[in-house]
Amino acid sequence: MPKGPSRETENRDRPDCRARRAGGRWARLLGICCGLAATPGFAGTEHAHHHDHDQPHIHEEIIVYGRAQHHIGAATSASEGVVGYADYHLPPLLRVGELVEAVPGMIATQHSGTGKANQYFLRGFNLDHGTDFAVHLDGVPVNMRSHGHGQGYLDLNFVIPELVQTAVYRKGVHHAENGDFSSAGSVDFSYYRRLPEPFLQATWGEHGYVRGIAAGSADIGDGVLTGAVDKTLYNGPWELDEDLAQSKFFLGYGFWLGPAEAQIALHGYTGQWNATDQIPRRAVRAGLVRRTGYIDPDLGGDTRRLGLVARVEADRWQAGMYRLDYDFTLYSNFTYLLDDPVLGDEFEQRDDRTQSGLWVAAERNVWFGALPVLLRWGVEGRRDDIHEVGLFGTQARTRTHVRRHDRVDEASVGAYGELGVHATERIRAVLGLRADYYDWDVAALGHDDHAAGDDSIASPKISVAFRILDGLEAYANWGYGFHSNDVRLRPVEDDTLSARRSDDLLAASEGAELGLRFEPHSSFNATLVGFEVRLDSELVYVGDAGTTEPSDASVRRGVEVAGFWHARDWLTVNAAFTHSDAELETGDAVAGAVGVTGSLGVNALLGRGVHVSMNARYLGDAPLSNDGSVRSEASWLAHAGFGWHYRRADFGLEVFNLFDSAGDDIAYYYHSRLAGEPSHGVLDTHFHPLEPRTARLRVAVHL
Repeated sequence: MPKGPSRETENRDRPDCRARRAGGRWARLLGICCGLAATPGFAGTEHAHHHDHDQPHIHEEIIVYGRAQHHIGAATSASEGVVGYADYHLPPLLRVGELVEAVPGMIATQHSGTGKANQYFLRGFNLDHGTDFAVHLDGVPVNMRSHGHGQGYLDLNFVIPELVQTAVYRKGVHHAENGDFSSAGSVDFSYYRRLPEPFLQATWGEHGYVRGIAAGSADIGDGVLTGAVDKTLYNGPWELDEDLAQSKFFLGYGFWLGPAEAQIALHGYTGQWNATDQIPRRAVRAGLVRRTGYIDPDLGGDTRRLGLVARVEADRWQAGMYRLDYDFTLYSNFTYLLDDPVLGDEFEQRDDRTQSGLWVAAERNVWFGALPVLLRWGVEGRRDDIHEVGLFGTQARTRTHVRRHDRVDEASVGAYGELGVHATERIRAVLGLRADYYDWDVAALGHDDHAAGDDSIASPKISVAFRILDGLEAYANWGYGFHSNDVRLRPVEDDTLSARRSDDLLAASEGAELGLRFEPHSSFNATLVGFEVRLDSELVYVGDAGTTEPSDASVRRGVEVAGFWHARDWLTVNAAFTHSDAELETGDAVAGAVGVTGSLGVNALLGRGVHVSMNARYLGDAPLSNDGSVRSEASWLAHAGFGWHYRRADFGLEVFNLFDSAGDDIAYYYHSRLAGEPSHGVLDTHFHPLEPRTARLRVAVHL
C-alpha cells in the first residue's frame, strides 16, 4: 500500500474530513496509514473535484477516515456516505470483491473460484453477482447487461485495491443519478489521481499465495502520470489447486485544460483459474469428498478486459467517455449427472463484447421566486455490442452441443434532473426525475432466428431533510428505480427469439426510507434507517442452471444501524447491523434472502510504527426453499492484521478467518445426481465453505 509519510495537505476543495492531527511518535505511523496527504483533494459527494494549485504546506501528518466525514446539511438521506482513505488502507483484504464491505451492511462471499465475481448481500437482497447493486469506477459502469453468466454480472477482480482512494455509496432508489441495477444500492469508486509516493510491495501466504505490485506517480510535462502493475498467483486451500493467475495494469495521465482537470487512463486485466464450486452436503456426510473437495475437476474459467477512459472535470460540470473490450469463459457443473448421465451436466458460459459509453453532468444555481435552487442534471449513453454470448454443453471443457448461441446489440440512454431547494434554514428538499430508454437486437448464431425491441421507464424521486438540532438530522425518501432483464430471457409458448416480447425488459422498483443521522461532534457519527423496497420482478439465481432469471414481484422491509467512533487519537471503531424481511407477492420466501447481517471493525495505532486492525462480519441464515422449510446456516468470519513501519519499509502480517470458522460462504438448495443415485436426482443443500484460516506476510518499500 502507498502509506509513506507526506508533507502536504489536501487542497482547498477537500471537505472537512475530521482528521486527527498527530505528532511526535505518532507522526510516521499516521502518515503511513493514511498515505494520501500529498494527493489531490476529494470532495465527499458526487461533485468531487481535484486541484493541485496553491496547496499550503505543513509539517505534520494527518490520518483521514472516510467514515469520519460528516454529512448533516449536505446529505439527502441517512443511507449515503463516503468510505475510503484509511477505511481501505488499514483492514486486511482476503479478496478484491471485499472492497464493497466498507459500505455499512454490505457483505461479499464466494461460491466458486477466486477469479469469478463475488456473491453480494445487502438489505435482504441476495444480489448474486450484482443484480440490484450498481458499481462505477471513475465514472465507468462495471455491471454487465445480458451477461453470459448472469444479469448485472459485477466482477471487481480487475480493480487494484491500492489505487482506490474513496468510494461514495448510496442505498435505495431515491438518487436520480443512479440507474440500472441500483435498487438496493450503489458504490462509485475513485482511483488516486496522484499516489503519495512510488512503492514496491510483495506478499507471500499459505496455499501458494504470491502477489507483487509496483505503483507510483511522476510529473511528466504539464501533467501527472500514474501507473501500476499487479500480479497474483494462488492455489487456494482446496483439494483441487485453483491455479489462479491474475495480471493487472493501470496507466493514467492527468493534466489541466484551462480550469478543468482531464485524465486519460488505460486499464488491463487477465485472470485464469480452476474452480471448486458448491458441493452437495450429502457427499460430505457420506465421506465421498471433504469440505474442501470437488465433484468435477474440469471447472474454472478465464476473463480478459482492456478499457480506455477519458474524463474532464471542472467545478460545476464533468464529462467522460469509455470503451471496453471484454472476454469471458466459465465452465460449471452444478447437477453432475442429472440431465446427462453419460456425458455429465458440465456446461460453458461464454461472453465476448465491446462496451462503450459517455456521460455529461452539470449543476448550477438558479432562483425559483425568492428561493435559491440547485439544479443538477446529467445524460448518459451506453452500448453493449455483444459479439457472442452463449451456453454450451461440455465434457472436460470440450463442447458437445449448443444450448444457446446469440449475438446481442443492446443500447440505452438515460437522463436525469434534480432540483435541490432550501425551503427554510432547517428544511431541504430534492425533487428528481430520471428517464431511461433501451433498444435491443438479438440474433441467434448458426440459424435464422432474430428478435428486436425497445422499452422505456420513468423514475420520479423525492427526498426531504429536516435538521432537528445542529447534530441531528431526519430524512424522508421515496422513489422509483429499476433493473434491466437479460434481453434473451423472455420465453413464451413458442420458445424462439422471434416469439419473445420486450415489454418487461425494464422491471420497476419502488422504495421508501425514514432515517436519522446523528453527528454530535467530529469523532462520532451514527445513522438509523427504516426501509422498504418493492420489485416488480425479482432477479433470482437458479443454482442448477448457473444463471439468474426473472421471478415474481417481491417486497423487503427492514431497519439498519451504522456508526463510526474515533474513540481515541489511536483507536477507531465502526459497526453496522441490518434486519430485514423479504417475501414474494405469492407469499413465498425469497430464496437466499438473508434476514440479519452485522459487521464490526477496529483499528488501533499503537505507536512506534505499529498498527493493528481487525474486522468481523456476521451473515445470518436464509431460506433456501420457497416455503422456508430449508434454511442456510449463519456464519461468522473475522480477519486480523498487524503492521509495522520502519523507515522506508512496511511489514505486515494478515490472518484471514482468524478463528478458523467452519461455516458456509454460500449455500443453495436444488436437485443434483451423483453416480449410483436415482435418475430423478436428490434434492439437497449445496454449499461452498469459508476458506480455512490462512496467513499472509507483506513487505513494502517506499521509494
